[in-house]
Amino acid sequence: MNPYEIISKPVVTEKSVYLSNALNQVTFNVHPDANKKQIKEAVESLFKVKVAAVNTLNVRGKERRVRGRSPGLTAAWKKAIVSLVAGQKIEGI
Repeated sequence: MNPYEIISKPVVTEKSVYLSNALNQVTFNVHPDANKKQIKEAVESLFKVKVAAVNTLNVRGKERRVRGRSPGLTAAWKKAIVSLVAGQKIEGI
């Protein structure tokens, strides 16, 4: 897999913005088959930063109701929280 297939998009929520400002961590939506080593290499090559650690977790799909129809599920996805080395920063996220 190339880096563009591994990193789908950044996750921008209240918690991820807090992690970015306070703990120098960035959160990404990643490919479900990607491992921590591949995620680290992809972030380092795409954003030209040094990565200290990568934590991953699988997010289950949530049950949602559609008006008048049977309940369904949103898609499950994989989240990666990437810790950057002190002094490193990714701009624009």
